[in-house]
Amino acid sequence: MVEVTLVPGLVTDLIMGVIGAILGGFLFGLLGLAATGLIGSLVTATFGAIVLIAGLRLINRPRI
Repeated sequence: MVEVTLVPGLVTDLIMGVIGAILGGFLFGLLGLAATGLIGSLVTATFGAIVLIAGLRLINRPRI
């Protein structure tokens, strides 16, 4: 059986960053928050990336 794993790298980081930014914008919209300007966009994208990474770690945590 072949095991497929994600190798961390530039492409994976870029994809996760884009998905995190989209997720952050969606979550900010649900919370009724609006971010404007460069700093607001960076905060939104960072928030989304943190939520995405935390969610992926919950899904992929080792099972005992």
